[in-house]
Amino acid sequence: MILDFLGSFAWIGWLALILVFGIVEMATLQFFFIMLAVGSLGGLVTGLFGLPWWAQVIVAAVLSMLLLFAVRPPLLRRLGRGGDPARSNVDALLGLTGVVTNDYSGNASHVKLANGETWTAKLTEDRPLVEGERVVVTAIDGATAVVVPAERTAP
Repeated sequence: MILDFLGSFAWIGWLALILVFGIVEMATLQFFFIMLAVGSLGGLVTGLFGLPWWAQVIVAAVLSMLLLFAVRPPLLRRLGRGGDPARSNVDALLGLTGVVTNDYSGNASHVKLANGETWTAKLTEDRPLVEGERVVVTAIDGATAVVVPAERTAP
């Protein structure tokens, strides 16, 4: 009785799965649920050709797995190639030059970087920095730029 119901109305289940997987994919954009939706579409199509419900499930599962392991990885690699090569956030600050805005007092100084930002800075060595001296950012430690004198970084 239940098996007859499954055989007769499996297409409703496939449509529901396709819809749910499509909506979840729109929220995640990871090409995971769209592969499951296409697998469910395969199950729906085999059902329209008259295959029993258990064969529809097998076709949907095999098609989904094939897509997940054979199509999704190259698709993600292909789409990732055109990314923006510009560095951002902390990576964009590394190597940036700046000018010391006040004398180095032993704990910290302030530098105005080439991008216009003013940062608290500390020197990697124990020597004074004077106002107007050029420095280069080598690292970011929390909210502090770790700097070295600019003449040290020249080739």
